[in-house]
Formats: sequence, structure tokens, C-alpha cells
Amino acid sequence: MEFGLFVQGYVPAARAEADPEAEHKALIEETEYVIQADRSGFKYAWASEHHFLEEYSHLSANDVYLGYLAHATERIHLGSGIFNPLAPVNHPVKVAEKVAMLDHLSEGRFEFGSGRGAGSHEILGFMPGITDMNHTKELWEETIAEFPKMWLQDEYVGFQGKHWSLPPRKILPKPYGTSHPAMWYAAGSPSSYAMAGRKGLGVLGFSVQKVSDMEWVVESYKTAVKDAEPVGGFVNDNVMVTSTAICAETHAKAVEIAVGGGLNYLQSLLFRYHDTFPRPEGIPQWPELLPEYSEEIIELLIAEELMICGDPDEVLRQCKRWEQAGADQLSFGLPIGISPEDTMNSIRLIGEHVIPKIDTDPVHRTTRFREAA
Repeated sequence: MEFGLFVQGYVPAARAEADPEAEHKALIEETEYVIQADRSGFKYAWASEHHFLEEYSHLSANDVYLGYLAHATERIHLGSGIFNPLAPVNHPVKVAEKVAMLDHLSEGRFEFGSGRGAGSHEILGFMPGITDMNHTKELWEETIAEFPKMWLQDEYVGFQGKHWSLPPRKILPKPYGTSHPAMWYAAGSPSSYAMAGRKGLGVLGFSVQKVSDMEWVVESYKTAVKDAEPVGGFVNDNVMVTSTAICAETHAKAVEIAVGGGLNYLQSLLFRYHDTFPRPEGIPQWPELLPEYSEEIIELLIAEELMICGDPDEVLRQCKRWEQAGADQLSFGLPIGISPEDTMNSIRLIGEHVIPKIDTDPVHRTTRFREAA
């Protein structure tokens, strides 16, 4: 199992009210987290693309952000988590151009994650008159298979679809080297895993909350991907999942950090905006919040495998549970409610004590797929 980091530009209201530079500091701090993750042996860093999601995510122009990171890092793969290819949000040709450009700037370290957006507040802002999020599925379905053609055909043959069209044109630049970056899909519901598998796409499992949720959805994906008819030049047999991670020198210190991190607020915001995600029982409707996390709640979340938290040996055991459940990659969300010092320490400790005992392959999984193609 490989390891990654997920950043999104989280700027909670309490921080913004206390510091007029909170937004700026949040974005710069997360940049520093990715640079440290690169040094600490993490293989992937994923940057969100969200619009209008106040507090939850202020990272909208992630192509700009990833371009900077391509120069600031050396080994870590940089992924769009996601680029939104729906024509009313981003014209598909411009998405293809951004992917190829980032592939060059990173010298083959770019990962192309796509999806249909966070939920109705975000996406329907670009689609006046549309009230049903299911409409976005049709847009994504007609677009996703066109990207490899834009990259690999000398002159793209063009496209005439229901939602966008283009006459024959040369789409430039072409990707770095041969083939194209690995393609991923952000799954917002369990049924999306099998769909992605059939198309030969890796899955960005942002909607998986706990290990037990993982075991059956990964089975549906792995069954489907065996008979994939890939939309791209190769099958990206890959399931990535995310989890909050806090690692400290002692268990008590890790729990103390978690209690003070405002994690209940971040979780409440997630379900405020991601209205396509399955809503677990007990999640309140915004603006009602989940209760603040006490030591007892943190210990319960650890026991229920809903977060990774503890000393390095405990975190290692918790990560191995995700590996046993079938995850190919585990990416950590490190919310800004936790201090930058504690976050950097988590990254360093995981890089020193956890990653070398699980991920022993020096080559990225997606690099092997791409080179084989």
C-alpha cells in the first residue's frame, strides 16, 4: 500500500475571524506540508478543486497550485483531486491542456483525477436552471473517454456531443513521454467504484469513512476492473482512500492534539456541502454541528477505525488494517485546525516509522502501469 497527502485549503471561520491573513496562511502551510511529505517518502499529494465552499475548501485554482508544487518537489506524484471536466465548469479541451502541461512540468509525476464535483451547492452554481445532480453524470460520461484521444491523436478528430463540441484540432502540448498520466475518478457513492473499474480508472475514495466500508466496495471495484474496457491507454487498477491522521510521540499526545483540532467542525462542513455522499446515521443537518470531540469520542473513533491516531506503532497497526482491507493507497487529510508544528511532526513520524514498513517498492504503482503501456 502506498501513501499520500490530501490538501484542500480549509479555512474555518474561527481562524478567519482571528487572523485577517488566515486564508493566505492556510494555503501556504498546506504547500509546506506537501514539500515535507515529498521529503518523508510519501508517494502522492492530491489537491482539491472546489468552488463556493466557504470554510471547507478555498483551494479552487488547483492547476496553479500544482504547477508551483511541480517545481518545489522532486519525487512525489501530484494529483488533481479533482479537475472538474464538466463543460459548464471547465471546457474539456482546457482540462486536457492543463493535464499535459502539468505532466511536463512535473516530468511525468502528474495524476489526473476527475469527477463530478462536491455537491449541489458547488456544481449547480455553474448550471442555472438545473436542479438534479444526476444531470452531471451524463456530462461526465460523454467526456471522460475523449481525453486520451486529445492527448494521443496527432490531430484530435473532434467531438460532437450533447453538451459540448469541437472541430478537429491539434491539442497541445502532448503529455510527457509516451502514453498519458494515470486517470482516476472521485467516487462519491459505493456504486461508483464498479463503474470506475469497468472503465479502467483508479478510484479516489473520498467517501469511504471506515475500514469496514472499504472491504465490500473494494471487492466490487476489483471484480469490475478484471474485465475493464479502459477509456485510456492502460488500466489504472488502484483504489485510494482518505483518513484523518494524527501521529505523535505518545498516544496521549496524539489524542490531545485531536481533541483540540476542531475535527467535529470539519466533519460537519463535509456533510454540509457533499450532499451526494452517503450520510451516516447521527450526522446533523447544517447549521447544527456534531458535538465537540472529547478524549472519549476520539478514543471511540480510533476503536471504530474512523480515524488514524496514536504513537508511531499504533499508527502503523491502523494503516495495516487499511492495507488488509484492500486499499492500494492511503491518503491523509491533515486539517488546519491542528497546528502546523503538530502537522509537520505527524508527516515526519509517519515517513520515518510507518511508510518504510508498509511501502517497500521504490517505484510508484501508476508509473509501472504507465511504463507498461
